[in-house]
Amino acid sequence: MTVRRIVPNIHVQAEGQWNTSRDFYGLLGFEEVMDMGWVTTLASPSNPTAQISLFTEERTAPVVPDLSVEVEDVDQVYAQVVASGAEIVREPQDEEWGVRRFFVRDPNGRVVNVLTHRS
Repeated sequence: MTVRRIVPNIHVQAEGQWNTSRDFYGLLGFEEVMDMGWVTTLASPSNPTAQISLFTEERTAPVVPDLSVEVEDVDQVYAQVVASGAEIVREPQDEEWGVRRFFVRDPNGRVVNVLTHRS
């Protein structure tokens, strides 16, 4: 299995926190690379896989995940996770923005968004 990137997801509770959070991470060198209105991803210009996502909500799943892990083959990872007995929070689904993903709860109760970008 190949892990391509790991992205912490921050649930922004209030409208004012959105800009405050984006500006704060800008001080650390992050720049906006994606904005879907309900999720914005910030990345390091010198290392584009170093990212943070800010969520106001999760539009296609029951909860905002705590982190995202991009893998080479999401269906292979899903099969391994199911076989382990881990709690699936959301079944695999193809999203309109070009990813296939599922959510799983880790042993600490954190929700992990596992995804692959479709070609």
